[in-house]
Amino acid sequence: MQGFSEELVKFSTCDIADGLVNLYSIADGGYFANLTQYSGKSSTPVVGRAYTVLFASADDPRPAVNYIDEIPRGSFVVIALSKDLQTMYAPYVKVTQACYGGLMSTRAKYQGAVGSVIFGRVRDVDEHRALEYPVFSYGLGACAPKMALKPVAINVPLEVSCIDGTDRIIQPADYIVGDEHGIVRIPGDIDVEKLLEYMKASVEADELVAQDIKAGVPAKQAQQERRKVLKRFF
Repeated sequence: MQGFSEELVKFSTCDIADGLVNLYSIADGGYFANLTQYSGKSSTPVVGRAYTVLFASADDPRPAVNYIDEIPRGSFVVIALSKDLQTMYAPYVKVTQACYGGLMSTRAKYQGAVGSVIFGRVRDVDEHRALEYPVFSYGLGACAPKMALKPVAINVPLEVSCIDGTDRIIQPADYIVGDEHGIVRIPGDIDVEKLLEYMKASVEADELVAQDIKAGVPAKQAQQERRKVLKRFF
């Protein structure tokens, strides 16, 4: 499942968001706000294809599914709650129970997952940190999900309510990239090779801009001159 992961890991979420804004006019740059990385921080981003998991209320008529033992190697586990359990304002979910804990990270890491992002609450922070396994979430909880939540579907599109009142859709196998800034999603219909080419040129241009500014060149002038090379992408 590596695909472009080995190349994407060379770029920060900021680089990728810039590329999605400038090259594809994706206004939010694929960024999901209000997530915090609680464990597994490193000098390079975490990159993988989305392995999506939908949680619903414990009384949902659908049977619970065993998602944790089916994680494909190299994937990024993405968990979201059903729309009726989400809110666009903090704390972004309507339940206090955590839907993800230390044992889940233990199994996910063994399966070869690169990280997990939970659009909800997590618990057992010390266990995730001891594993050095990347976990992102809206917040923390102490209570297990048994009485409130259960996983009901895997590899399905996930709807995430955002603070601007819109919903973002995460599709199975979308590229997910995470670092200390948070999470960005690269939509499946994006030409990733073109995006990589653009980001490489953009990063190199901005490195030269920084050098010029340090040498006393006005910022606007440096940006205009150094970023001329990016015009070939449009």
